[in-house]
Amino acid sequence: MAILPAPADFPSGLTYARSPHAGRRTDCRSLRLDFCQSSISVTPVVNRTAGANLRRSTGSTIPKRSTYNFLGFRQLLLFLCTFLVLLTAQNQPGENKKSVLFIYGGWEGHEPEKCRDLFVPWLKSKGFNVTATPSLDAYLDEDLMNSVDLIIQVYTMSSISPEQEKMLLMAVRDRGVAMAGWHGGLADAFRNNPDYHFMIGGQWVAHPGGTVKYEVNIVDNEDPITRGLGDFTIRSEQYYMHVDPANQVLAETTFSGEGAYWIKGTTVPVVWKKKYGIGRIFYSSLGHNVKVFEIPEAMTIMKRGILWAIGELD
Repeated sequence: MAILPAPADFPSGLTYARSPHAGRRTDCRSLRLDFCQSSISVTPVVNRTAGANLRRSTGSTIPKRSTYNFLGFRQLLLFLCTFLVLLTAQNQPGENKKSVLFIYGGWEGHEPEKCRDLFVPWLKSKGFNVTATPSLDAYLDEDLMNSVDLIIQVYTMSSISPEQEKMLLMAVRDRGVAMAGWHGGLADAFRNNPDYHFMIGGQWVAHPGGTVKYEVNIVDNEDPITRGLGDFTIRSEQYYMHVDPANQVLAETTFSGEGAYWIKGTTVPVVWKKKYGIGRIFYSSLGHNVKVFEIPEAMTIMKRGILWAIGELD
């Protein structure tokens, strides 16, 4: 077997054995594109005289490379990289999430802090960005009001400044920010502001008899907020309210006359939804304190109403 000269860029003393296949002409059209082809065998051999020389010989095999298999591997690698990039972008914190402003305060009897502690963790578990604050000045924060999708307000009585009210009404009416709430935190807030109550769709008037046992009757079984729910009994304040006749009423209650005999048989809405401009409004009169939300129907109605208001339940 003839010895080929060592290339100039290899150390001197290395010798290479000419392959028995050298010089043969191969017809590429006869090759099969798999790894079962004839192979080139390479075994390093130490030249005892040089101490570090290598020669080609028969021995362990290296399969012939397939161009098509290499291209397939590149395509698979490109697909995996694209998938990982898309997955990473999808999971960026705060990316494409809806935002909720949770305003709490006012009269402490309606437990605004406990309501915050009950609902904020649930809102976060649903994937919403939540800003919770006891200050009505949040309504003056133009950047904040431009970024939120829903306002939940638990702010019984108290007062709102003309500028705060103006910014709130504009956000709901003109920009489509939704608003949701319950009991006095929404319908007994800002008693001297009729424009605000026009937006909400009603205003608290009284709760005759104080804490009484009464029945809540579902009147719309097809709406996604009340679908599947039946009438239920509750012991709490039964709200007598002035209401907008344009409201879409989902549940109502009938007064027995206890504490005010002249209203016996009067039916008043308990749960409604409506539009104010392009903004959605949801209200439930249930929720004098957090204990009321231990009643499954009361909690289900409130959670569904919030999701409807923010556009996650239709």
